[in-house]
Amino acid sequence: MLTLRRSADRGHADHGWLKSHHSFSFADYHDPAHMGVGNLRVINEDRIAPGTGFGTHGHRDMEIVSYVLDGALAHKDSMGNGAAGGKADGVIRPGDVQRMSAGTGVLHSEFNHQADRETHFLQIWIIPSRRGIAPGYEQKHFAADAKRGRLALVASPDGAEGSVTIHADAAIRAGLFDGDERAELALDPARIAYVHLVRGSLRVNDRELNAGDAARLDRETRLVLEGGQDAEVLVFDLAA
Repeated sequence: MLTLRRSADRGHADHGWLKSHHSFSFADYHDPAHMGVGNLRVINEDRIAPGTGFGTHGHRDMEIVSYVLDGALAHKDSMGNGAAGGKADGVIRPGDVQRMSAGTGVLHSEFNHQADRETHFLQIWIIPSRRGIAPGYEQKHFAADAKRGRLALVASPDGAEGSVTIHADAAIRAGLFDGDERAELALDPARIAYVHLVRGSLRVNDRELNAGDAARLDRETRLVLEGGQDAEVLVFDLAA
């Protein structure tokens, strides 16, 4: 069964400096019918105005994945990432996937330091398999060629294929599709597949999706992506 979630049906918030679309209930947007999918709790499509950002705030017991589409996002946290001499510079750019395990608790900030360019990114939260783990951070770059016409594994429980490691029963694949490019993925019908179209247009199992649209697949055995026009897509493999 395939269920569509259209972009226009998402929650929306406009704070001036931040414009956000919420796929699932978040902050002031609450819809009991859309509280998440499986262990996927949040997909926020955020646009941060130049010279602004999220001040220092806390998280715990959540796997948080950031996926930048345009601009740059400067991350700084209580683990030392983003600080002078820190373990990572914390700047996320297009093609980067950042994973922060909040675990027992972490403080962080996210900022767009650019003077004349908006930062456009996806903020993704996945419920971890186990609570109370030590906080952690990981960031990797996935070149466009690795995603062109195929689904590249960018996050997984075991870091397979060079993906970032998330402490959750979930995997994320990313792909770029245009023209005749096509990909097929075998699905476990006991799990949930969730396809979020980041931009462009794409056919998902013969259903047309446009930027911001999503498709939930239950009890399906195959995913087919084709007919893309400048499409960028994320595919989630989730615990039911």
